[in-house]
This record gives sequence, structure tokens and C-alpha cells, in this order.
Amino acid sequence: MALSYIWSGFFLVGFAAALAQWLLMGDVEVFKRIVEGTFSASKIAVMDIALPLAGVMTLWLGLLNIGEKAGAIEFVAKVIGPFFSRIFPQVPRNHPASGHMVMNFSANFLGLDNAATPFGLKAMESLQSINPHKDEASDPQIMFLVLQTSGLTFIPLSIIAQRAIMGAKDPSDVFLPILVATYVATVVALVSVAIRQRINLWDRVIVGWVGGITATLGGMVWYMSNYMSRPEIELFSKVSSNVVLASIITAFLIGALRRRVNVFDAFIEGAKGGIQTSLTIIPYLVGMLVAISVLRNSGVLNFVVSGFTWVFTQLGWNSDFTPALPTALMKPISGSGARAMMIDAMQTYGVDSFVGRLACVLQGATDTTFYIIALYFGSVNIKRARYAIGYGMLADLAGVIASVWIAYIFFH
Repeated sequence: MALSYIWSGFFLVGFAAALAQWLLMGDVEVFKRIVEGTFSASKIAVMDIALPLAGVMTLWLGLLNIGEKAGAIEFVAKVIGPFFSRIFPQVPRNHPASGHMVMNFSANFLGLDNAATPFGLKAMESLQSINPHKDEASDPQIMFLVLQTSGLTFIPLSIIAQRAIMGAKDPSDVFLPILVATYVATVVALVSVAIRQRINLWDRVIVGWVGGITATLGGMVWYMSNYMSRPEIELFSKVSSNVVLASIITAFLIGALRRRVNVFDAFIEGAKGGIQTSLTIIPYLVGMLVAISVLRNSGVLNFVVSGFTWVFTQLGWNSDFTPALPTALMKPISGSGARAMMIDAMQTYGVDSFVGRLACVLQGATDTTFYIIALYFGSVNIKRARYAIGYGMLADLAGVIASVWIAYIFFH
């Protein structure tokens, strides 16, 4: 319902602004720009985005299905299992909820959204079975949900695919910045909720995991920002991103062959979803891109961006990042809306521009907080979210700040 209000609001605000320009400034061309923009945006959504996306998604969904058959989810789950037992101390050992949560996060981490959602819903159902107050969220449910909203993903498949079809010189150059930004959001989510729930953050397993990864990523960013030039950073990002992605594909294939998986059949099975995924998003893309086109051609979106620019300029900050902020503002509410904002930023400013790349990092840094809360809590009839929304939004804010910071280091 929230998305319906947003979509309608875009049109109404845009037309109201156009009417004001016509009456107050005599701009007779404004309605023509709006109407022509709607036709142009709908064509771009289908011909330039959704259809080319089918090929890229077909390839990667096929590869990811090979990885799933090769046991990638089970491998990741086995690795992170001990860590999860520490951050969910109220969940009894060997309870089904533990396995469901680990499998959900493992699938999300690998970008396997189709597998992640069923595991997530099952995890929430299992957690509800040990919830003493059925109408309000328990502490483990809140921890699980807030970590979901932080959106930790190792393979930002849809973003890389989108950059590829829009002609980016190196579509995967946002891989490392997204990884750093989403990791920051996840750590803030974990630490803040753990403090609220009085979980022992000094447990050696937690310290080992969080401290080790933080030191690795922090050291890498510190070294690049102090000892590497901008061209060297860009080269490192491109090479390392492509090497990691190529290594993942190789590992999937080797693992599948070791398990005697029919690799080609597994690829075809997963690839079949590529075209369906592209067809599914067409109505959402058309609707949101047309609505954003109305806002842009009426001058409203430029007015909002100018407002942000003025505020940050008055604070003495560099304001080059402000045109990408609409993506960040939309992401907690609507994934499809944020995707449309990201695409609009890449089209307007350039797919390889600072703003275009930052919009991609913002898109990948967090998840759709309000949608996730509605989906997961609604599935088990929880009426009181308690502090879940506030801490989810805190994780979102951390992801936005980290995205801007890391984008300046890599791309500005």
C-alpha cells in the first residue's frame, strides 16, 4: 500500500508542479515535456533495460543454480554456524530455527534470492514457535530481521547486470564498494541490536569473525586511501572484482563436478528463470520510471536534489553525492522504486559517472526495510515490531553513510 501512495504521489506532485510553472511562469512546454517523457521512459524500461537484462540474468541464474547444486549454501552455512549460535543465544541448540536462519543468510550472501526467501519465512515460523508472546516480536526475531534489512550480499548480481546492459566500461567495478558498504550496515545492525539485547560481544567467536573481517576490509580501505592513487584504486577494484567473480564461477563448476552434478542441465534449470525474472520486472520498471520521469520533467526531482545540495554546501561539505540520494531515500520503502531511481541516475549522469556509480553502491548497501518487516512479521501475524523498525533504519543510515564515504575513495 505504501508503494501505491508513493507512485500516485509522484504523478500528483509532478503535475501540480507543472501546473504551477504554467500559471506562474508561463512555461507552456512543461506538459509537453512530461508527456513525451512518459513515452520515452516506458520505451527505455522495456527495450533498453528489461529485455537486455534477460540475457545477463539467464547466464548468472544458471551459474548460481550450479553453485546451489554444488553445495555452496551448505558450505557457507557450515562455516558461519558457530557464529550464529552466539548472536542468537535464546534459540536452543539444534533447534530447526538455527538451521533455517543459517541457510537463509547463506543464500542471501550468495545472491540466491529465490532460495533465501523460503528459508527466511521458514526461519521466522520456527522462531515464532519459541516466542512466548505471539503478537509481538521476540529478541531473536528482531535480530534476524534487522540483519536481513542490512542486506549483506557478496554477489550484487542485479546491479552488475544492470550496469552491463547500460554500457559500463567495467560493470563489476562497484563490487568492492558495495561489499564494504553493506558490511558496515550489517556490523552496525549486529552491534546495536546486540547491545540492546545484552549479548556478549566479547565472545571470542564473535570477536574473531567481526574483528577479523573488519580489520581486513578496514586495512584494505586505509591502505588504498593513503598509499594508492585514484587510477591505482580503480585498477585494483576492477582486477580484484573480476578475479573474485571468476573464482566463484570456477569453484561452483569444480564443486558441481566433484558431486557428479550434470552441470549443463543444472545451468539450463536455473537459466530458465532469467527471462521470467526480466518479464516480471517490466510492469514495475515501466511504472516507476514513468513516475520518476514526471518528477524530473516537472522540475520536482531537481528541486529536491538542489535542496540537499544547498544544505550540505552550507555545512561546508562536498555535495557531489546529492544527486544519488533519491536512491537511498527510496530503498527502505521499495526495492523496485530504488532500482528505478538508480537507473534514472545512471541515465541522467552517466553509467560510469561518480553519481551513477554511487547510486549503484547505495542500491546494494541495504535492503527494503519496511517490505521485509511487513513480509516476515506478517507471515507469523506479529502485531508489535517493538524496536525492529528503529534499528533497521539505523542500519540503513549506516549503509548510506558508508556508501558515500567509500564511493569518494574509489570513484571521486
